[in-house]
Amino acid sequence: MTYRFKRRVPCLSLSVFIALVLATPSMATDTPSDGDAVSGLGHPGCDGLSAKSCVQLAIDAMGGEQRLRGIHSESYETIGHTVLSEQSYRQQPFITSYERDKVSVDLDQQRELRDAHVTWPESDPHGSDIDVTLVATAQGGVYRSKQGQSPVSLADLDDAKDVFGLGPERLLLNALAARDLQYAPSKWLRSTPHAVVQFTYLGTQVSVLLNAHNHLPDALERTRTFNDFWYAFGDIRQRIYFDNWNVVQGVVFPTNRIDWRNGIWYSSTQILNPAFNGAVDPAQFAMDPAVAAKSLESKGWKREFSDKKRVELAPGIELFQGSWNTTLIKQDDGVLVLEAPISSSYVHGILDKVRSEYPGVPIKGVLSTSDSWPHMAGVRQAVAEGVPVYILDLNKPLLDRLVSSPHSLKPDDLQSHPKKPQWTVVAGRLEIGHGANQVVVYPLRGAATERQYMVYFPKQKLLYASDTLVLNADNTLYDPELMVEVSQAVTREHLDVNSVYAMHQGPTPWAQVRQLVEQAMSPAAAHKDASHAS
Repeated sequence: MTYRFKRRVPCLSLSVFIALVLATPSMATDTPSDGDAVSGLGHPGCDGLSAKSCVQLAIDAMGGEQRLRGIHSESYETIGHTVLSEQSYRQQPFITSYERDKVSVDLDQQRELRDAHVTWPESDPHGSDIDVTLVATAQGGVYRSKQGQSPVSLADLDDAKDVFGLGPERLLLNALAARDLQYAPSKWLRSTPHAVVQFTYLGTQVSVLLNAHNHLPDALERTRTFNDFWYAFGDIRQRIYFDNWNVVQGVVFPTNRIDWRNGIWYSSTQILNPAFNGAVDPAQFAMDPAVAAKSLESKGWKREFSDKKRVELAPGIELFQGSWNTTLIKQDDGVLVLEAPISSSYVHGILDKVRSEYPGVPIKGVLSTSDSWPHMAGVRQAVAEGVPVYILDLNKPLLDRLVSSPHSLKPDDLQSHPKKPQWTVVAGRLEIGHGANQVVVYPLRGAATERQYMVYFPKQKLLYASDTLVLNADNTLYDPELMVEVSQAVTREHLDVNSVYAMHQGPTPWAQVRQLVEQAMSPAAAHKDASHAS
């Protein structure tokens, strides 16, 4: 039961009220934000000391140099979550994946074994749990599965390098050994002043924030590029928080790691049951060296366009199939490019293909139909080459951030030759061009498709359904909700469709897709899923 109490407020004269307001501290101005500079305090907790001596204080706070150098291996479990900022259908608040791992690290030999159990929210029913084993070393890495071994990604190799050199076991020791160790301006963190030391690790400047009161390293900061989906945004400001400190075999050790990137709380990982210097079995790190070497040869997301899988959908409408499908549409007054995915290098190849196929014909626009970061990462190249881009109204803030993001660490064409984007913002039905290859754009506006638009070819009765259509190996729909919403939009807009294709799926009869949608919506399908679950 809830009770409501009426509070008596005494009457105040205007002069007394003003005096109280002026005397009351303002939370907005007096509470520093994380990363704000500490002015007038020198190096909090380390005044009068060299940067090296300040780091030594931090090492002593963690248990001493001898104990830290005595950690040769470690094992622990982790449980954590990641916000899927590159996958979320409606942006913030983001959907989330979860992971539970068992980890063994040989710090001396720089090798890591990680048995990962991932729960992925965008999977088909009963397919959300994924198990994979990763082995990573300085010489490359592999994933182990029932199908054998395959090369790990560059992003996984980057993560392993962080484990070997920037984890709390080695962070301060590497700072102490750095020739360029020096102070940086002091900062606030969690309303507490911190001395900041900085040094270079693997070519990147790393700052460590040391608590003025207990001297522990509460965070590290750096600006770097990534080999995961963040690569499209260039120079990423990253802060990794260390927290939940515990004494582990005499070492004061942080068991929580929070990753902050460009203002987004990206992931949080809790370490469970950490133990140091257990027996190391070299066999557990075994991997096929030929497969591991391929991981080092990877170009990451800097992909190259290929025209090997070319399908003529209609005269003047050419589909180039691959991991990310792209279509060239020849109209009377120029060529449209449907999609600018994955990287500037990929889209550079697409635009070169247009010029070789249609010399002297203007490229009148790029149609970018989805907000998913890997699907629109090449928009920067279109902007750099002065090509107009058709974008959905809801995606404009994200694309504005994309094209304004600094890429100074690995400059692309837009960084080297800045241009303002020429946006055509799609807020409703929009006709582009005339004649046989006219296209009409329609926002989808569904719950899962809210930030996508579809492209309709009226003369061909052909529909491009953005990033919604994928057929599984058993010829069922991946994520049927997506195609349910496309079907609803087709009905709403009174479109006559014979064939449909999408970013990851080639031309498919619309009647087949409609049948799959009806099957997915039927009570029998729900009963089948329930039976499978039981």
